[in-house]
Amino acid sequence: MTYCVGLLLDAGVVTLSDTRTNAGVDNISTFGKTFLVENGGERALVLNTAGNLAVTQAVWNLLQEGVVLDGQVQTLQQVPSMFRAAQLVGAAVRAVFEADGPTLRAQGLGFDVSILLGGQIGEQPPRLFLIYAAGNFIEATAETPFLQIGEHKYGKPILDRVLNPATPLADGVTLALISMDSTLRSNLTVGLPIDLTVIRRDALAHTLRRRIDEGDPYFAFLRQRWSESLREAYQALPRPDWLG
Repeated sequence: MTYCVGLLLDAGVVTLSDTRTNAGVDNISTFGKTFLVENGGERALVLNTAGNLAVTQAVWNLLQEGVVLDGQVQTLQQVPSMFRAAQLVGAAVRAVFEADGPTLRAQGLGFDVSILLGGQIGEQPPRLFLIYAAGNFIEATAETPFLQIGEHKYGKPILDRVLNPATPLADGVTLALISMDSTLRSNLTVGLPIDLTVIRRDALAHTLRRRIDEGDPYFAFLRQRWSESLREAYQALPRPDWLG
């Protein structure tokens, strides 16, 4: 399994993904699930993937070669907007399903894929999408400025309570890391290292790309301090007076 989260902030886009793949308790591997597209100060995109590894890799490779959209073959380097980029990713997902779906069904396997797509193209504002296995998608909004795929339930509460579009990028990174830490602690199918990507608004480049492992000083500090803060907050709460 996996966990990926994307934040759409006024200041830009933050995404975070783990790297663990699990085909059984004795077959655990590390594969990157973050893919980047950049084009000379004209666009910066990031994709995070979850689901069947063969399917997600096929989608990414097809996107690099080109996918038919609006009657012509296009890539993520060419589409004119983030909306078109989401449509292109959806078209790639459907193309892979048409090629591999029947064989997967014959083997009793589902077509499992979901993709976060975030970034900015030209002078248009940054946007963040979640593309489903059917190739359709939804978009992050001011009311819901984050999207998740994979094992999302453990890392959602902190984002629900704290995150809003005005959250600064640095705070967004911290919240994404806390969200990931909560998932790492509660689900063994999600594991380090994790890949962090930051795209600052109007930079049209990947402002930060960082792989974080167990030896990362800040992440180690954050995990310890967050646990301590939770314990301190719990201990400071008054006990119910109706207990007697």
